[in-house]
Amino acid sequence: MNELIIGGILLVVLFGFLASGLWVALSLLMVAISGMILLGNDAFGLIYATSTWGAVSDWSLAALPLFIWMGEILFRTRLSSDLFEGLTPWLGRLPGRLLHVNILSCGLFAAVSGSSAATAATIGKMTLPELKKQGYDDKMAIATLAGSGTLGLLIPPSIILIVYGVAAEVSIGRLFIAGAVPGMMLVMLFMGYTMYWALRNPSKVPSDTVTCSWSVKLKALLKLVPVALLVLFVLGSIYGGLTTPTEAAAFGVVGALLLAYSSSSLTRESLFGSLMGATKTSCMILLILAGAAFLTVAMGFIGLPRMLAESIAAMQLSPYLLLFILTLLFVVLGCFLDGISVVVLTTSVVLPMVLQAGIDPLWFGIYIVLVVEMSQITPPVGFNLFVLQSLTGRDMIFISKAALPFFFLLLFAVVIVTVFPGIVTWLPSEMTGN
Repeated sequence: MNELIIGGILLVVLFGFLASGLWVALSLLMVAISGMILLGNDAFGLIYATSTWGAVSDWSLAALPLFIWMGEILFRTRLSSDLFEGLTPWLGRLPGRLLHVNILSCGLFAAVSGSSAATAATIGKMTLPELKKQGYDDKMAIATLAGSGTLGLLIPPSIILIVYGVAAEVSIGRLFIAGAVPGMMLVMLFMGYTMYWALRNPSKVPSDTVTCSWSVKLKALLKLVPVALLVLFVLGSIYGGLTTPTEAAAFGVVGALLLAYSSSSLTRESLFGSLMGATKTSCMILLILAGAAFLTVAMGFIGLPRMLAESIAAMQLSPYLLLFILTLLFVVLGCFLDGISVVVLTTSVVLPMVLQAGIDPLWFGIYIVLVVEMSQITPPVGFNLFVLQSLTGRDMIFISKAALPFFFLLLFAVVIVTVFPGIVTWLPSEMTGN
């Protein structure tokens, strides 16, 4: 049977399973089995066992549950609220004032969480009630949280960068370094737009009636020190070449436990809650990785990746046109799948085309994460939109409209790193000498 016909049948089968509500991991598994049957290969049981074991036994994946656990510990302790209290006194004179707390808190929490959903949920629980109480525009408060919540995918340590690094066989440490500058660029873009919006809509920002003294500001700043030190220690040890990402993740968990204990917010309930949360999330990701690994092998037997790569090579697309088409593909997929599923499902098929076009796989890792960030605030299955819907009780249309400007800011960031790839590649080259 022709590869294209088999590919079309499997695409219909995939969306059929996903539409039925079947788990993403099981959907990938069923599609792979269907492909092997259509090919006439009845050894799919043995192939499944060998391919999935190779995918989930990679030592690099050991960092994944550890970074997730570190974020879960902070999510359930007082350290997360210290972010809000520490930033608030410093933002009174900035256009937009406390709206920037959403952006900066998400940026800081993303650096210790690595999860978009955890970042949006944690910061949203703290900031949204306070912003509403002080009279800030509800739509803009939700918008800043929707956009900056996606920083959990990019600012290291990022769970999705670990997944991409394993799938594409790219150094996770170099990916973490590469994500730092684009992450800071996004924070500045979000803050710049918020200031512009505040200057255009002064009536929707309450006047600052409280003037904080320097002693109050410095006392508030001390609340940021523990989390900031944890971030610097974890990322600094990776950037300095002192530890691998897995070792840094282990130190990060120990540091988070010590900080939570010293702040008297580590209880039996919060400890076991963080363990269960990390276990559930890690198992979900590993199941998706296992299903995607089996699907990748099945696609290899069918010959789809080779056929697609050869077809695109024959079309002689420029790298820019290829990236434009891939951006559309990833955004559409992001409407139906979560970010990690998009990465593991497409990497094996797309990477040969990317390498054929002469695109650096390290740069492509940051690019794909930026596009997946866009999909996190794209209806109908933008994960951050669901998180905000549960936090605010607002309908999905209202939240989607609120998040739209930040969707375009993310798109603008994709354009910037495409035109100036050095934004991604300069720091890894300087710090690793390669």
